[in-house]
Amino acid sequence: MAVMQPDEASAEPPGCETIEELFAALESPLLSYALRLVGELSVAEDMVQEAFMKLQAQFEKVGAPRRWLYRTVHNQALNHRRQTNKIVRLNQRREGSAQASADATDPQPLPDEQIARWEGIGLVRLSLETLDERSRQLIRLKFNEGLSYREISTRTGLKVGYVGYLLHHALKSIADELAKLGVVP
Repeated sequence: MAVMQPDEASAEPPGCETIEELFAALESPLLSYALRLVGELSVAEDMVQEAFMKLQAQFEKVGAPRRWLYRTVHNQALNHRRQTNKIVRLNQRREGSAQASADATDPQPLPDEQIARWEGIGLVRLSLETLDERSRQLIRLKFNEGLSYREISTRTGLKVGYVGYLLHHALKSIADELAKLGVVP
């Protein structure tokens, strides 16, 4: 890892991350994003790996590595689509392709919206890591499993009011952490 000079450190935006931190935070969201774009897990995995390898090669030059990674994966997916669309399958019928081109509306969000959403999810995951284990458990029970305060109370042995109190403070801590990272609710 390169040693930064004092004037270089001040030029970097707050919250700069290492490749390792980016990989830990974004590997899974990038893989999901790539999978949605190309539909094949092995191709998506290759794209994510290639994006991180490209970032490693020019990490010092990239100003916003998170956006850069999503854009790189997106561009790789477009290139993959172009390459696979050049292959004409023998069992493809003309009527089907005419029907498909007539219905060309895409219900998916725009790529920049997807990037912002996945980046936000990654930042929330990073913020969750700042909480203690009990608070993370309560967040998982409430939001991943969809349990009520009473059900969480039964499962954890905590009083219902205390569950609410702990969840309130955990969510406030996450909001504060996201605010530090520049995410506005």
